Amino acid sequence: MSKSSSDLYELLLQLSEPISEALSKAPSQSTAVSVKSLLEPLLPRKPNFDGANLRASIRDFTLACALLSTSQSSAHELLTWIPKHLAAAADSAFLEFSRAYSDYGGKSGDGLVAELMAEVMPVLKERIKESSIDKSADGDEVSAASARVPVGFAVVAAYQFRWFVTQIDYSHSGKLCALAVPCGLTALDHWSPEVKGQGMISFIHIVKSVDAAHLAWCQDAILDACRQNIASSDEIWHLVVEMSVLVVTRTQQSDPRSAWFDKILNEMLSHLERQPRNKERRVAWLRYVEPLFIGVGLVLLAHFRRIFPLFFKWIHADDDETVLLVLKQIETVIKLTWIRNTPYVERLVDELATLHKEAALKRSREEIRNLVSRILILLHQCKGLQFEEAWGKHRNDPNLATIAPSLSERRSTMNEMMCRYEYDGRAMFECYQ
Repeated sequence: MSKSSSDLYELLLQLSEPISEALSKAPSQSTAVSVKSLLEPLLPRKPNFDGANLRASIRDFTLACALLSTSQSSAHELLTWIPKHLAAAADSAFLEFSRAYSDYGGKSGDGLVAELMAEVMPVLKERIKESSIDKSADGDEVSAASARVPVGFAVVAAYQFRWFVTQIDYSHSGKLCALAVPCGLTALDHWSPEVKGQGMISFIHIVKSVDAAHLAWCQDAILDACRQNIASSDEIWHLVVEMSVLVVTRTQQSDPRSAWFDKILNEMLSHLERQPRNKERRVAWLRYVEPLFIGVGLVLLAHFRRIFPLFFKWIHADDDETVLLVLKQIETVIKLTWIRNTPYVERLVDELATLHKEAALKRSREEIRNLVSRILILLHQCKGLQFEEAWGKHRNDPNLATIAPSLSERRSTMNEMMCRYEYDGRAMFECYQ
């Protein structure tokens, strides 16, 4: 081996020493899996250079840095014991080593991580799979491998997987995406919410940065995993919604009638219908769902009978966050569909009128009332006489006196300010001011 390789190993020892020392002083864990015991063997300590093991030493050092670094964003008991200064030291050590690796003819930054992906991904996948729930050969029974292997090993591997995945920009590398996806799907299939969550964060990063064409070979598997995980626990519901909306809109964007749009949306609605009072779930859904609405366009009309009953329940929620989010989504739905062929116009006008009065007792009263006024003006513009009939019962309500002038004054100007057109059967957003 060349002298440069020997120098690289010396740097590896030098960077590992303070991390090993800080690790030895860290408090002991009282968990089934000792992360400290997993980390210590990954840091090289042999003073004598062995060229044959240089690659393995680099891989292990990177895995150790990955776990220490990712602990900064974890609240899991396996990782909360890691001091912030130790995680920061790992970040600095890896950055310095990656730069040195580049000087010695390798690759820096995500290049070093990318170079290790082919070795690391299969190992992490197997470690996650060890404690998963496996179906028997005939498919009628399941056996928990976790009875033999503590789930902590899978949690550690999932965090390492997330670190590797999020270090890389996949925009120009379908090959790296192909390496990461199988491990990610294994994480999504795991029974542990913590493992699933790391898989979801990883897929969100991948799908945001990769060209949709690179996902064609695996999009059905990912979408099916999204659908099966929609019933996940509260702690990762926001992640599964964000991931599902992102994957389905990126992969099915050219087909608003795709069966996957229908499957994902119906699965979400079914789950929300079972728990309409769950604030965390409804807020997460309302926050992330808009791209899905835009993706299906006019096809949303087929889902009105399920969407609007939820909107009507949530529009009077106690928390302002829900109210504001549901109003914004109602506005989006009206813009996309022109709310045609629906029996919900009169009910919607009634609910909005009631909310405008209720807003007097809310902290976000001005923002709520502004949104209500915008939606009523939009309804007036698109429904005409039908709106006039529905609004008639509220026209003389003194508590709504501030809205009436806006409806009258803006009706003519809205004809000029709002443009609407259709393309391939889909109502599109235009210039609504």
